Amino acid sequence: MSDLPLQGVTIVALEQAVAAPVATCRLADAGARVIKLERESGDFARTYDTAANGQSAYFAWANRGKESLTVDIKKTDDVKLVKRIIAKSDVFVQNLSVGAATRVGLGSETLRSEFPHLITCDISGYGEAGSYRDMKAYDLLIQAESGLVSISGPPGEYGRVGVSLVDISTGLSAALAINEALFARRRTGEGRAIKLSLFDVIADWMSVPLLQHEEHGSGPERVGLAHPSITPYGGFVSSDGVTIVISVQNDREWKAFTEQVLDRPDLTSHPKFATNPIRMQRRAEVDRMVQDFFSARTKMELVELLTDARIAFGVVNEMPAFAQHPALRRTRFESETGAIRMPAHPDSERRVNDDEVRIPRLGEHSSSIREEFSDVKS
Repeated sequence: MSDLPLQGVTIVALEQAVAAPVATCRLADAGARVIKLERESGDFARTYDTAANGQSAYFAWANRGKESLTVDIKKTDDVKLVKRIIAKSDVFVQNLSVGAATRVGLGSETLRSEFPHLITCDISGYGEAGSYRDMKAYDLLIQAESGLVSISGPPGEYGRVGVSLVDISTGLSAALAINEALFARRRTGEGRAIKLSLFDVIADWMSVPLLQHEEHGSGPERVGLAHPSITPYGGFVSSDGVTIVISVQNDREWKAFTEQVLDRPDLTSHPKFATNPIRMQRRAEVDRMVQDFFSARTKMELVELLTDARIAFGVVNEMPAFAQHPALRRTRFESETGAIRMPAHPDSERRVNDDEVRIPRLGEHSSSIREEFSDVKS
């Protein structure tokens, strides 16, 4: 669409898996032309599963709107082709293992010296230096190494956060950094280097539990469906077996909750419960009191009470209910196996024409791209 903000920007992506594809997908959504470089066997994320109308759900979600060019970067001619494309592009993104792009002549420093306008974005697992430099890094491994799993879920056996949070957050961080670099280049005329690691991104997101640990000598306990430092803020079960998560975050909300929901005005200013720090000292007692109240009422009765008192709440939905959620907006993209419906772009004002955006088959654009750049001088 001609009115999208990154129209006219070209991005070359030597990418695989999830993090880098998420970054370039967001840029493609914004109108950038994204040329995805794939080996002859394809991005291995293509074979994760067959949940998206016969295709991998992750690949379909993170690669819409791109062009697929198959190359063999161990071949000199293909590296020359890639450089001819890069010479006419704005951004180069890669998330191969550390040093792999450099070994074939596509290292970021080399490319920026040849093409000073170029913005380069390198995504690694743990950074390009240090003892973890060559460690293989995937989402769940970083969830483990960063301590994320140690503060997530209920007490007992460790569990994975339910989506690839590390990969996705890194992809979004990369997209933001690339947009910043494009904006800066409007003033300076020069590209810049961006270097992100999965570990650094999630370490930033872990700032609050790390600060709490270093102040108090221990990190947040795993408390399941509850907030580690606010109560009542968590899941409580109605008489008909529905879990409702409520959030009482300040004294004003506590007053509304005790008086309009619990019908216990005596608790509002009670010295044992009046403020959140005091309630946290008696968390088990507070939670038990709330659960006893919920256990005597149905979901609909509780929803009405909470709504009237303007207490924040949400019902725990499993996937069937989420798929039918009234707030879920959908869009549709075409692919080699047919149309795939998925959640719409999070910006509700972003208008994407389904007929103009598709998920590329492996090498779908190889011939046209090779022809387009065949005579360009490096």
